Amino acid sequence: MTLSTSTPSGLDRADAFRWKFVAPLFLGSALNPINSSVIATALVPIAVAMHVSVGRTALLVSALYLASAIAQPTAGKLSEVLGPRRVFLTGIVIVLAGGVLGGLSQDLAMLVVARVLIGIGTSAGYPSAMLLIRRRAAWAGLDAPPGGVLGGLAIAGLSTIAVGPPIGGLLVGAFGWRAAFLINIPITLVALAMAAYWIPHDRPVDGPMRVRDVASRIDVAGIAGFGGAMTALLVFLMSLPHPDYIALAVAVVVGAALVGWELRAATPFFDVRQLIANAALTRTYLRSGLTLLGVYTVLYGISQWLEAGRGYSAEQAGLLILPMGALAAVISRPVSRRNLVRAPLIAAAAAMLAGSVGVLFFTSHSPAILLVGVTLVFGITIGTTSVGNQTALYAQAPPEQVGTASGLFRTFSYIGSIASATLTGIAFRTRVTDHGLHVTAIILAAVAAVVLLMTLADRRLRDPAPPPSTDRDHPQGVPVNESTVDPRQTALLVMDLQPAILGSFPDADALLTRLASAIATARDRGAHVGYVRVAFEDADYAAIPPENKTFARLSGGNYLHNAAPESAVHDDVAPRTGDIVVRKTRVGAFSTTDLDRQLRDRGVTTLILGGISTSGVVLSTVRDAADRDYRVFVLSDGSADSDREVHDVLTQKVFPRQADVITVAELPDLLGTAA
Repeated sequence: MTLSTSTPSGLDRADAFRWKFVAPLFLGSALNPINSSVIATALVPIAVAMHVSVGRTALLVSALYLASAIAQPTAGKLSEVLGPRRVFLTGIVIVLAGGVLGGLSQDLAMLVVARVLIGIGTSAGYPSAMLLIRRRAAWAGLDAPPGGVLGGLAIAGLSTIAVGPPIGGLLVGAFGWRAAFLINIPITLVALAMAAYWIPHDRPVDGPMRVRDVASRIDVAGIAGFGGAMTALLVFLMSLPHPDYIALAVAVVVGAALVGWELRAATPFFDVRQLIANAALTRTYLRSGLTLLGVYTVLYGISQWLEAGRGYSAEQAGLLILPMGALAAVISRPVSRRNLVRAPLIAAAAAMLAGSVGVLFFTSHSPAILLVGVTLVFGITIGTTSVGNQTALYAQAPPEQVGTASGLFRTFSYIGSIASATLTGIAFRTRVTDHGLHVTAIILAAVAAVVLLMTLADRRLRDPAPPPSTDRDHPQGVPVNESTVDPRQTALLVMDLQPAILGSFPDADALLTRLASAIATARDRGAHVGYVRVAFEDADYAAIPPENKTFARLSGGNYLHNAAPESAVHDDVAPRTGDIVVRKTRVGAFSTTDLDRQLRDRGVTTLILGGISTSGVVLSTVRDAADRDYRVFVLSDGSADSDREVHDVLTQKVFPRQADVITVAELPDLLGTAA
C-alpha cells in the first residue's frame, strides 16, 4: 500500500498499523541487538581460527558498540532529513555487506571492518522505525500508535538480546564461527524485501539535494564532534580499571567544543538546548542507561560466572538464561497494549533491586532452580523497562526530532552496556569468583535504588493520552473533552508580527506583551510554537500579477523584502531553535508555504492563532485551517485590526462558526497543567 502524503487523515485507523507495515520494522530493529549478543559464543572459535588471543577478539564487541553508539543518532538525523524509509533500506543493505564480508574474512582486521559495517547498518533500524511509526500515527490522526506496536518494537529490541547467546551457541556449534556473520544474509534479504514492498514511500525531499546542502541540514560538524567525544569516552570506559586519562581529557575537550558548536548551529545534530529544556526526556535517557547497566551485567556477568564458577558449557549457560528473555517478552505484551509508562518503570527498578539482592545468595553450590528464579526477576526488569522507557521516549521527544532522539536513546543503552562490561571486568579482574559476583550485585543494588528514586520522584512521568474517540461527532485525533487540548498535538501560530507591519498599529506594544505571554505558556505546557511572516525575494515581486489588489502595489518596490530587518519577526517574540518558521508571499498562513506539512509531521491537530491583522492573516488562516480539518482557537486579544469594529465582528460573530474564540488569560486552562 502506498500512503498518500496529500491526505493526512486518509488512513483508516484499523489499517494504519497492519502487520505488513510493522513486521519489517520489528525485524530491522532486531538486527542490532541480535548482532550485539550472538557473537558472544563465537569469540573463542574466532581466536583459534585467526591464531590470536581471546582477549584480542574483544575488538569485535567494542567495534560494534562504538559504531552503534555514534551511528544510532546519526541515522535518526538522516531519517528526519532524507526520509526514514530510505535510511531503513540503506541500513539493511549495509548489514548485508557486513555479513558477507565477515563470512568471507580471513583475518581479524577484516572481521573488525565487518562488525563496524554491521554496527552502522543495524543502527538505522530503530530510529527510522520510530520516525515511521510517529508519522504513521500522525497521518492516521492518532495521538499514539496502538500499544502493541511500541511493545513489539521493544521486544524486537532489548528482549531479543537475551536469546542471542543461546542462538549463537547453536549456530556456532552446528556451522562454525562464520555462521555468526552469515546469518545476516538470509535475515537481511527477507527484511529488505518486506520493507521495499510494505513500507510506504517517503515524500520527496524538500529543498536541494546537493551534498553541501544535505551536510548543512544534518550538521556534519556536529556529528563528527559527537563521534569524537563518544569515541574518547568509550575508550576511557573500556580502559578501566586502568584508566586512560588522556582519552578522558579528549572526551571532555571535544565534548565542550561540541556543546559550543551546537549552541550556534542553525540545525543542531545534538540539540543541547532541547536536552536542557526537555528535562523529562533527558531523565529517560539516564534512567534507561542505568537500568541497562544492570541488564547487561546480568546477561554477560552471570553468564561468565555460570561457565567459570559453575562449570556449565556456553550452551548450558545460555539455556539457563533463556527463560529470562521469554518472560520479558511475555510481560512486555500486556504492558505495551495499554501504553503504560510510570507503573512499568517503577516495577522495573524494584525488580532490578530485588534481583540484585537475590544474586548475593548465589554460590558455586546454588541449585539451578535458584539461578533461574533470580534471573527471572531480571526478566521483569527487561520486559517493563524496554516498554516503559520507549513509550516515555515517544511521548517526550519532539515529533520532528523523534529520529535523532531515538538514536540517542540507543546510544545511552550502549554506554550502559559498556559500563557493565567495565564493571564485570573489574569484578572478575583475576578470576571469576563468588566474591566478584557479589561485588557486582552490591553495585547493581545501589544503581537500582537510584533508578527507583529517580522514577518515583519524576512527576513528569505519565501515561500518554488514550487513542482519540472514534465517535463520528468528533474529528479524528481531536480530544472529545472541549475544556482542554493535548499540548503535544497543539501549535500556537504567531502571524505577521513584523516591525514593518506593527508600526501601523497604535497598541502594538500591548499586543506584543500579550502574545509573548501566550508563547511562554505554550512552551511551558509543551505545545509547539510556529511563526508566519510575509516577505518577498526579488523573483516574488516580479511574480505578482496586476489583478492581485492586495499585493500588486508591491511589485515595483522593495517593501517587506526578505533581507530587510523590518521584515523579520519582532525581537520581543522571536522564534527559538526548533520552532516552526515559514515565509509567505500571500495573505493566508498556509498559502505559498509548507506549513501544513510541518504541522502534520509534528502530529499537530489543533491550532491557536494570534497576530495581525484580524481581517487579514487571521481570517484567511481560520478558514483554511478549518477546511483542512484542524481544530482552531483564536486569541481575541492576541489579534488586532486597524478597524476595531471589524475585529469585534469577526471575533464575536464570524470566527465562532469555525473556531473557538478565547483570550490569552484562558490559554493556560486550555493547555492544562505544565508538561
